Amino acid sequence: MSTNSETLFEAFLNQHDSEAWSKVLTELSPYIHKVDGTATQIWFAFFPIAFQRLLAQAEDRERVIKELLLKGNFELKDQIDSSHRFLYGHRFCPEVKKAVTEQAASTRPPETLDLTAMIRKIASETATRLKVEESLLTGITAVAFMTLQQVGFEAFKASPGRADANRPMDRKTPDQILKERAKDDKQGFFGFLKSVDKVWTVTFNENDEGAKFKLINGQDLAMAATSDPRDYKSLDSRCKEGEGPIPVECRTAACGTCWVGVIGGAEKLAEATPREKRKIKEFGYICTDDPKPIIRLACMTQAFGAVSIVIPPWNGVFGRRIGMYKPPAIESEKSKTAHG
Repeated sequence: MSTNSETLFEAFLNQHDSEAWSKVLTELSPYIHKVDGTATQIWFAFFPIAFQRLLAQAEDRERVIKELLLKGNFELKDQIDSSHRFLYGHRFCPEVKKAVTEQAASTRPPETLDLTAMIRKIASETATRLKVEESLLTGITAVAFMTLQQVGFEAFKASPGRADANRPMDRKTPDQILKERAKDDKQGFFGFLKSVDKVWTVTFNENDEGAKFKLINGQDLAMAATSDPRDYKSLDSRCKEGEGPIPVECRTAACGTCWVGVIGGAEKLAEATPREKRKIKEFGYICTDDPKPIIRLACMTQAFGAVSIVIPPWNGVFGRRIGMYKPPAIESEKSKTAHG
């Protein structure tokens, strides 16, 4: 519902819930360059509108934060310009933010009330000014729209709108990045022998050339990450000393701490087990029947090739609260008696 403090554009955006945005992403998918197709979906999974509304509507916010076991930086308002660093389109953030801000500040009714068409229009106009492919801006433009909806116009406008400088991704073409994501490690002269354990590279930040660790064929992502001895706790308080870059608590899919987005190589991972599928819905991370979804629990996910992942800055358990997960119905005592 619109409030007196909302701009006309904000009121329009706030009419779109999770279901509406899911439809928009499906419609936009053919128009997003492959380099950012999966990345855009991962970003929307990392920052779902249903979760934001749950927090915004909470009467006792601190109590809800404790109940949902929220850890890390779950506030999108604190990372407006940085949350999408893993998108190739991040480089266009300043220009896209300017265009979206101008649209949001306008007092004139929008030319269309079709959100998909509006996103494509701004992406197209900005791409023309920058003389680049429209498909490279479509994903980041959708992210900008959703960010504005979640944080509000004033916070969105006030953010600097800067893109990270000197990213490794910026020195490569989209095709080069896609080729690197698909590439597997060479296994040496004896790699063809079944008795030799194959070793693969897991990249966990494509914007840091050193953000990699090795994984033995068939090992789960979380366990493989422990081979990286560097200090990650100083960067992310959820990490434990000696456990590597992926935050881990239980290693049994009970806590949801180790969720990751698979930006490249999802087909090289084992299919999600029934438990993993159930738990990622319970946590609220993704609702899909895909046997190899783009959101995985690292402690349950075995790899059989090189993969590229993204580690979200937070974790929690909120699937039941937003209606994503409903526990199986418990058979009543009367029913049990009737069945003998």
